[in-house]
Amino acid sequence: MSAHLLIADDHPLYRLALAQAVRGVVPGATVDEADSLESARRHLRASTGIDLVLLDLHMPDSRGLVGLAALRAEFPAVAVVMISAHDDPPTIRRALAYGASGFIPKRADLSELEAGLKAVLACETWIPCALRDALDGVGGNEEDRQLARRLGDLTPQQFRVLERIAEGRLNKQIADELGIQERTVKAHVSAIFEKLGVRNRTQAGVLLKRLEIADPADRVED
Repeated sequence: MSAHLLIADDHPLYRLALAQAVRGVVPGATVDEADSLESARRHLRASTGIDLVLLDLHMPDSRGLVGLAALRAEFPAVAVVMISAHDDPPTIRRALAYGASGFIPKRADLSELEAGLKAVLACETWIPCALRDALDGVGGNEEDRQLARRLGDLTPQQFRVLERIAEGRLNKQIADELGIQERTVKAHVSAIFEKLGVRNRTQAGVLLKRLEIADPADRVED
């Protein structure tokens, strides 16, 4: 099975180990690496042949499921599998709602990795057997499903504008960053408000921030 995969993770040792494992279980695979969400986007823009992205749930510029939504908006034909050391069922359920093709825990062994990659490359959705029963007990969140549908209506450029709105950028700043006219930004903002069903920038930003998930590793005990 030949495939072209992109590993997006900010930990170089884990990227190296995962790349070696992928090459071992998917003979002939081409494996690229990215250390950030923006780097992953550059790889995807430069190559039309990437079949699958293995995306770390927690990267500095990815902020939980925001990175997943961004890649699904800009590259809808590319499958995205979330990888994380934190595999709680509610997070997995949310990842699937926002378009993930699967979820592979970082503690997965080679047999699980092989099963997951083969399933997703065959256009199936995959999670580890050990987590399926737990996931069945977690009901889907209707708010997540509705927001996922609304975000799915945005064009790639509109999603990029929305990201910057959530970061507090003004229209002129967004125009400069994206290399477009300010009046074009204003048109995108109006379309975003209509598609998301919001009235202002604050409400739009709050919707996107719902996808953020704090990294448990960053929590400091009192």
